[in-house]
Amino acid sequence: MIHTYEKLSTLFRYELFLCPIDCPYLYSEPNKTDILIENTCHWRRIDQTLCTFLTSNQMIKKHFNELTNMCEKEHYPFEKPLHNIYKKEHYNSSIPSLAVHFANINSIYGISPNVNLNKLWIENEFKE
Repeated sequence: MIHTYEKLSTLFRYELFLCPIDCPYLYSEPNKTDILIENTCHWRRIDQTLCTFLTSNQMIKKHFNELTNMCEKEHYPFEKPLHNIYKKEHYNSSIPSLAVHFANINSIYGISPNVNLNKLWIENEFKE
C-alpha cells in the first residue's frame, strides 16, 4: 500500500486516501468508478468506506477536525465525516482486498465477494 500510495501521489500530483478492503456494500448499487491497474492488484475509486485507510500526514492535518469529529459527535453512519472528505479528495480501495473486515456475513459490511476465506484460513493456519 505504501508503494502504491507513493506511486499514485507522485503520478497524479495529489495526496489521497487508500483503503485495503474491497467493501462488499459498494457493490450493492451501480456506480461509475475509475479503476487503476497495478501489478499485484487494482485500485477502485470509491466514495464510502469504514475507518481503515492509509493517507499522508498532510491529509490528516488538512482534515483533522473532520476526522476527530467522528469520535466527538454521533453520526449516522458513523463514517459520515469520512464520506464528506471523500467528496473533496481521491479515495481508492484495493481489488482484491488486501485486508479483511470481519462482520456478520449477512451484514452489508460482510466479507468481500473477492475473498476466499478457506484459502486465507489454510494459508495462515498456525502450526506448532
